[in-house]
Amino acid sequence: MNRVVVVAPHADDEIIGCGATIARHIKAGDEVTIVIATNASAGAPELYSADQVKNTRSEAIAAHQFLGVKETLFLEFPAPALNAFPEFKISLEISKIFQKINPTHLYLPHPGDIHQDHKAVYRASLVAARPQGENKILNIYCYETLSETEWTPMQEKAFVPNHFVDVTDVFSKKAEAMKFFDSQIKKFPHSRSLEAFEALAMYRGATVGVERAEAFVVERQLVL
Repeated sequence: MNRVVVVAPHADDEIIGCGATIARHIKAGDEVTIVIATNASAGAPELYSADQVKNTRSEAIAAHQFLGVKETLFLEFPAPALNAFPEFKISLEISKIFQKINPTHLYLPHPGDIHQDHKAVYRASLVAARPQGENKILNIYCYETLSETEWTPMQEKAFVPNHFVDVTDVFSKKAEAMKFFDSQIKKFPHSRSLEAFEALAMYRGATVGVERAEAFVVERQLVL
């Protein structure tokens, strides 16, 4: 049994980025913990009310329960302002989670994402995931989040996947899980739409000869 941790900057990033891979892990009997790093009302109450945050978190819990996620952890770091927040504080909290779970697999946002919160969570998580002592995370992958990853600035490293997961048999679970995020889903052709999620899965699948796939960038793979 693998112990999987998915760190998401905001609620729904985890399903958009690797919801089908989460479903595949759970189908295989693995334990999945999802960490939502931010609280929007803590960082921008003028943009996101406490009620909005509560609603989005309720949507996330419902989606995670549908998939069979073992545990959902909500941190309280301010969104969308992590670029102005001390990253060592984020690393310390995430490190506590890693020490408790000792994950075998870790999924993170891609560092080239246009949203500064994604970059901060990526860096802070890697600091927490340094292979020291007995706790070594063997597999670390970066996922792509439509509405963020496809807009990587030209001067930064774009998302070029080198790890693909066949999710043909479980993609419907991802699609159903996303429907719980009624407040976040947009109408096509917005990239945060159900049609866009399926189109990306079909494209990633076609590049490796399967019907549906999720793609990742390998950050670390350690073979013992």
